[in-house]
Amino acid sequence: MTVEEYLDLIAKIQQATEVAKETRAVVRKTDRKVKRKVSSYNRKYKAAFKKIKSTYMTKSGKWKKGGFQRAVKAAHRMVKK
Repeated sequence: MTVEEYLDLIAKIQQATEVAKETRAVVRKTDRKVKRKVSSYNRKYKAAFKKIKSTYMTKSGKWKKGGFQRAVKAAHRMVKK
């Protein structure tokens, strides 16, 4: 392999890597996920759950037995009213 052939080969490799970088950049821009809009019910439920969760937890911060499930149901009931 001569020096000229070697230099041509390096130039082709550089061009190929530049093209690959450009295509990856295009793919990254088009694959971005759109954030979902939080519903008003979800916002109300979140606030209700925060208010009520302390009654279903122990002093150490652990959930009481069946506490999480009961807290969820209670929060849903609060939002429903």
